[in-house]
Amino acid sequence: MGQFIELQSADGHRFQAYVAQPAGKARGAIVVAQEIFGVNSHIRAVTDGYAADGYLAIAPALFDRAQRGYDTGYAPDEIQAGVAVMQKVSLDDAMRDVQACVDHVAGAGKVAIVGYCWGGTVAWVAAAKVSGLACSIPYYGGGIYGQIASQPKCPVMFQFADQDKSPTLAQAHEIAAAHPQAITHIYPAQHGFNCDQRGSYDAPSAALARQRALEFLARHVG
Repeated sequence: MGQFIELQSADGHRFQAYVAQPAGKARGAIVVAQEIFGVNSHIRAVTDGYAADGYLAIAPALFDRAQRGYDTGYAPDEIQAGVAVMQKVSLDDAMRDVQACVDHVAGAGKVAIVGYCWGGTVAWVAAAKVSGLACSIPYYGGGIYGQIASQPKCPVMFQFADQDKSPTLAQAHEIAAAHPQAITHIYPAQHGFNCDQRGSYDAPSAALARQRALEFLARHVG
């Protein structure tokens, strides 16, 4: 189990971040970028999971700029509320908060970022704009297609779903074609397939994607 700490971004914004420590010496560090539901029980569990795999893991509360302590579930009305909060947080501000997290955990070794849903878009943009990242693993970020011109400065592994509506399968293929240097995996699943609290959870796809993510991390972080 991790704990919340408070960090400060370069623009002076103070925000919460959930940090989970590995049992022994860290293999490196990983920033976990949230869905639109805040640093909720699922994101905390994901963060704890990466710590169990040997990484110092940190999940910034990227919605603190709009609503501090945002934490919700996956009901239809909660999805709508999450979208509304997301629209109040700019990607530029999210990059500042991610950068603060990268700087905070850099002492553990190389640093990666993984992101889910909106956090997938954050992870993709961070690959181009955040300093000090060894690799990025964006999961089904609906905004990635709108940021297709972004040029990553570190290795990237995309995790898409063939039944997703944002990004669509056609958009995922376009993203892959525009960035042939990136690794692209497409799973027989829906948006949110990694989250075991969602109806779209797909255990086989989630397990395979996690295995591939860990292999990618071992190659680029340690």
